[in-house]
Amino acid sequence: MKILILANSDSGLYHFRKELLEALIAAGHEVLAAVPKRRFAQQLQEIGVTLLETTINRRSVNPLGDFRLYWYYRQLLGKHHPDIVFTYTIKPNVYGGIACQQKHIPYLANVTGLGTSIENGGLLSKISQFLYKKGLKGAKCVFFQNAGNRQFFLDRGIVNEDRVKLLPGSGVNLDRFTFEEYPAEGDEIRFLFIGRLMRDKGIGELLQAFDTLHKENPKVSLDIVGSMEESMWDEPIQKAIASGVVRYHGLQKDVRPFYKNCHCFVLPSYHEGMANVLLEASATGRPVISTDVPGCRETYEENVTGLACKARDADSLLQAMVKFTKLDYARRIEMGMKARQRVEQQFSRKIVIQKYLEML
Repeated sequence: MKILILANSDSGLYHFRKELLEALIAAGHEVLAAVPKRRFAQQLQEIGVTLLETTINRRSVNPLGDFRLYWYYRQLLGKHHPDIVFTYTIKPNVYGGIACQQKHIPYLANVTGLGTSIENGGLLSKISQFLYKKGLKGAKCVFFQNAGNRQFFLDRGIVNEDRVKLLPGSGVNLDRFTFEEYPAEGDEIRFLFIGRLMRDKGIGELLQAFDTLHKENPKVSLDIVGSMEESMWDEPIQKAIASGVVRYHGLQKDVRPFYKNCHCFVLPSYHEGMANVLLEASATGRPVISTDVPGCRETYEENVTGLACKARDADSLLQAMVKFTKLDYARRIEMGMKARQRVEQQFSRKIVIQKYLEML
């Protein structure tokens, strides 16, 4: 079977779906992927994926650019004649889905989160919902990564209930993200954030809350890892570095040493499909602090494997971080161990792979 994958990022495809791609290829399927060729093109080709160069501006709302993407997908389908198509994220879901309908090619769509265009409301949200309804209309199945997103689409009639399935996010590779012994007891408490530096990840609230926390308790530290998605955060980050409040490491190929080194992982995101970084931190055996929103709340158990805070609320985040600093050392270790157990039971990537193979 020839399988074509439409996605907006080669890094996301490699980091979160590498094992799925390997399983499909091992089963004898030919796998093609239409993604922008960037940092992980070679790694994808090495596991046997045929890459088709694609230009996607995932944050653009230019209608002409989106039409070009739709037309490009139509041409791809006509040229390569796939037996089935997998689509990920909003633009491939919408424009790839419409192209598949017109070419009468079956496709499976994966909603990896509502996205900023829908979450922020207003006219753009209504347009995005309208387009999503068009794009998902002919999908054989629509996978969702959390129940909240699924219900949002059902309530608005964007999808039919008989064609939706729930996945535990992209899952986490438990062989790659192994349990690591908790850092030795000491005076310093190291918090960690990994993610794109952008407003919707809660980076503003994190910097504000941690600045206050550090003034009250100079023995805490914060490591930030990730790309500068929005340039507006460059100056605040540089200011925080200069004041000794945070350490910024930029984008890293291997984040596992950072998980291993931290005492607690923090993600104050406004919305997620399923926060992979929270799953990876939990798999490493680290307690987490995150917002009580769909895509985050599913990954931890309050006061058992992590602590909750309100989205868009620096004071709530500060309270959660202060609460963590007051936990005794044995309790932090226990939370990390239970976090690992929870991920093993509910969020293994093998579960996700099996769901796809069943659908095929």
